[in-house]
Amino acid sequence: MLIEFRVTNFRSFKDEQKFSLVRGTGDELLASNSFTANDANQMPLLRSAAIYGPNASGKSNFLKALRAMKKIVMESALKGQRGDRLSVEPYRLSRATKDKPSEFEATFIAEGIRYQYGFSVTSQRVEDEWLFAFPKKRQQVWFQRAWNSETDSYEWDIGNQLIGKKQVWQTSTRSNALFLSTAVQLNSEQLKPVFDWFRKTLRLAQVGGWDSGYTADLCENEESKSRVMEFLRAADIAIDDISIERTPFNPADHLPNDMPDPLKEMIAEELKDKQLARIQTIHLDEDDNPVIFDMKKDESDGTQKLFGFAGPWLDALENGYVLFIDELHGNLHPELVRFLVGLFNNSETNPNNAQLVFSTHETSILSQKCFRRDQIWFCEKSTETGSQLYSLFDIRGVIKDRSNLALAYLSGRYGALPFVRDLNLQ
Repeated sequence: MLIEFRVTNFRSFKDEQKFSLVRGTGDELLASNSFTANDANQMPLLRSAAIYGPNASGKSNFLKALRAMKKIVMESALKGQRGDRLSVEPYRLSRATKDKPSEFEATFIAEGIRYQYGFSVTSQRVEDEWLFAFPKKRQQVWFQRAWNSETDSYEWDIGNQLIGKKQVWQTSTRSNALFLSTAVQLNSEQLKPVFDWFRKTLRLAQVGGWDSGYTADLCENEESKSRVMEFLRAADIAIDDISIERTPFNPADHLPNDMPDPLKEMIAEELKDKQLARIQTIHLDEDDNPVIFDMKKDESDGTQKLFGFAGPWLDALENGYVLFIDELHGNLHPELVRFLVGLFNNSETNPNNAQLVFSTHETSILSQKCFRRDQIWFCEKSTETGSQLYSLFDIRGVIKDRSNLALAYLSGRYGALPFVRDLNLQ
């Protein structure tokens, strides 16, 4: 369960920006759209949030910040070598920030314990790293490290509550790797829930969602396929059955002839000895005879996108994952967007309190019938301060249950709209 995420000095974010899934005051949609966390503090949290804003406002960069944090957690100790550069991009439109570290911090609940974990990094090294745990409401400092440029070394504070081979983990941690990731690779069981939250629970999709591979894998099991089919039927997708055909990868059959040879060789090496899935949909004709269609060639972009969503969506709802999706609305009818969001904002379809955060331009769901005010966020960008994130809950004058949010947003009342000028071609 995600509680809060903070980012500073990353891409279009100059100053610290805070995104929160903590429920605010107000009893609107209380039972459906919010829940009580299973940690010691019994924190009230939200099941979903939508982020609105014009193109190039920073919505995608917000997701890229989470992706950058997850990548560094996943790869800095396992894949990196001494001297390798870290994948961060500071805010480059200010002399004060372009050479400063980017900072990320996530507060979340894993296995019933609240954690506050973060780090600041440049492309050369980790500048700071910290982890606080709250197993019994009170804060415990599990570890902190900070780079001292005068001594060219780290200052460490490793708390007594962290057990294990702490000295080994400390001396094994490279300057361009995280202590968290290094300790887990060296068998720290205590830190594994923190690492696994990033590895398993936090799920990030690119623009357009997911490809169809994961859902196709589910369809090879009859029980899982029945769940996928029920998902598609509930979304009013008229498919009677799905068939998955596996074929060995063959460059001559699966790669275009005009592809450059170096690229062709690289892809061929990556897919060597792998099986490719051909997804076929089955429709019944007027005489109830099955007719086979090819998913990629014959089905609409919206159907393909929804099929790709089916597996991750069902997986998240079953396991309580946290999904972040950029531009959820693309190629989908507004009612399908409402359907997808509604599966999260429902205690019956979301019994394990999965969370969904998505950016969108779809204003038909910008309504207090769909969302609480604290579930609606805006992102806008200025030349002085970079991208800014703020919640509708913090804007004065929004009347609970009565304001027409979509109309007010499109009229400019909440900001985060494109400023379109007249085009002069003379």
